[in-house]
This record gives sequence, C-alpha cells and structure tokens, in this order.
Amino acid sequence: MAFEDLKPIVEGFEEENAPLIMAGPCSAETEEQTLTTARQLARGGVKIFRAGIWKPRTKPGGFEGIGKEGLAWLKKIKEETGMKVATEVAMRSHVLDALEAGVDILWIGARTTANPFAVQEIADTLQEAGATDIPVLVKNPVNPDIELWIGALERLYNAGLRRLGAIHRGFSFYGKSIYRNPPQWHIPIELHRRLPNLPIVIDPSHMGGKRELVGPLCQQALDMKFDGLMVESHCTPDEAWSDKNQQVTPEVLKFILSSLVVRSENQETENLQNLRQQIDRVDNDLLELFNRRMEIARKIGKYKKDHSMPVVQEGRYNDLMRSRVGEAVLMGMSADFMKTVLQAIHEESVRQQLEILSEQTDSTETEE
Repeated sequence: MAFEDLKPIVEGFEEENAPLIMAGPCSAETEEQTLTTARQLARGGVKIFRAGIWKPRTKPGGFEGIGKEGLAWLKKIKEETGMKVATEVAMRSHVLDALEAGVDILWIGARTTANPFAVQEIADTLQEAGATDIPVLVKNPVNPDIELWIGALERLYNAGLRRLGAIHRGFSFYGKSIYRNPPQWHIPIELHRRLPNLPIVIDPSHMGGKRELVGPLCQQALDMKFDGLMVESHCTPDEAWSDKNQQVTPEVLKFILSSLVVRSENQETENLQNLRQQIDRVDNDLLELFNRRMEIARKIGKYKKDHSMPVVQEGRYNDLMRSRVGEAVLMGMSADFMKTVLQAIHEESVRQQLEILSEQTDSTETEE
C-alpha cells in the first residue's frame, strides 16, 4: 500500500519549506493553565495547539486527564487565538466527543497504536461519523515494531482517511540511555522509505524525557528532513501534573524554534558531489571486505566440521567485541554503533558456517 493519494495534514498553516509545528502541554490541567499556555504560544507564532485531554497511564491512581470538560477549553482557544487544536484519542467515545467539540486534529498514542482492535475501532468510528477528512497522526508503538506502526496507518487509510501522518516519539528501552525513549532513527527512516508520501512528525519531548534535550533533538529531526515537530510546552512546567521534566515554557520553545536551521536539499556543490563519490567508493570497498571475511568464515566452518567443533565459541566472540568496540571508540565512533555492526557480522558469519555444515551433511546423506 503506497498511500499515494494522501492529502496535506493541514493546509495554509505552514510556510513553504518550514516544518509543521504543534505545541502545548502534556495535559490540559485547568482552564487557566491551558489558556495561558495557548496565548503565550500563539504570541510566539505557534499555529497548532496540542493538549492531552485523556491520558492513558501504566498504573491506576495517576492523573489520567481532565476528560471531556477540557474540550470546552480547546474550543475557547480556537475562538480566541485562531489556532487549530489537537488531542489524543484512544477509543470510540473520545473520537465522538472530540468531533462534537470541533477538534481539528487527532492523534493516536503509542499504547493505542500497539492495540489493533483499538485502532480499528477509531477508524470505524471516524468512517461511520463521516469524518474521514479530519487529520489523524499515529505515534509509533511503544516497542520498535514498524509493521505494527504501518498496520495502524493502513487501518485508517482503509477506512477512507487521507490526511494521515506519523509521529515518531522514540521507543521503550530497558537499560541505560540519555533518552527516555531512544530515537532509533533507522526505524522512521525505513518508514519513510516504505511510505515516502507519509508526513512524519518528531516528538522530541517524549524522546528525550528532559527539557535540555528538546532543542538538539529538534535540530536532528530537521537535519534528517522530517516534516514537523510536536513539542510539549507548559506555562509553568515545574508545576505540571504529568511529564514535567520534558516540558519547556513557550518562551524557551520560541527560542528553540528561532535557533533551528532548516537545510535545503538544493544547495549541492561540486565538493559535496565529490565527497559522495568518495563514500560510494568506500562502500564498494566495504562490500569487498565483507565478502572476503565471509569466505574466511566459510573456511572456518569447514574446519570446525572436520574437527567436530561447535560453531559458536562465546569466549572468543566476547573478547573480539570488547577489543573491537574499544578500538572503534578511540577512533571517534559510537560504542553502540560498533556493537550493532559486529553483532550483524557475527550473525552472518554463523549463518555462513551453518550453511557449509548443512551442505556437507546433505552431501553425506546423498552418498549413503
């Protein structure tokens, strides 16, 4: 499914070549907090206000959103500031209430995206309500499952929606990381490769989890030519009822946005073309080196077969990982990057060796 007939998420609200900007608090908490934040953001040039009305929580007892009452505040923001308003929906009743209140843009959260039944219910509700022209953005699922992400988008597309977009908010990670939800940029890049017409908005707030990471992540998103930003902004973030550490004030957000560099694809020079040609030559050299390495792996597989040795020898693998990763770090490369490369090389080497053993076994069986 190529999504070739998608329409713009919104029309007339973004400047040419400028990213789509959506901003507002994690949660609409009180009427005063919501309207104050919206007014400050509007003065800073933000044209789309986002706020959570219903907030899914991992455990009961936390603040789960102000509920339907907050929709009246969004309506008041539209009337007073002229901003479009957006909120998250997770079930049929949310969709119907949001449509009745005149909400302009809906998004589906990471937990809901992971539930195909819930996404289908949202798609069916929009179709039955005749609201297939409303923009709907789909956050990536909590875990890095691109098929589940695409599947959610397809359910909406099959229901007749054409103003679709994705939100990349990072993925859950069990371990140490500077990010709350590490970006794993290769996944949204693959989503863009498979669905090139689909706009992708980046959520640096959930990705970073800390307000000091919001600015750098915004710039990274633009450097990779993603289409927009959804940033959490609160008039008094230290007093926020949810996710206070990742929210910035409207004033700070204005500074971040004014500091961003939007790079043009048309500014190629002869020097850049020469550098890209050098990259191509190095890539060809890498392919040749990988081929030579796998030839040696196949010879090792034959030797292990002849001498009844196991294919995987953990001690040597661990020693190689430590030494190679250490050398890569000294050369200025990321340890995580080199671990990923070495693991991939090791897995392919094991596959090649097992293939050799299998061929020999098949040959023996044939002779018998």
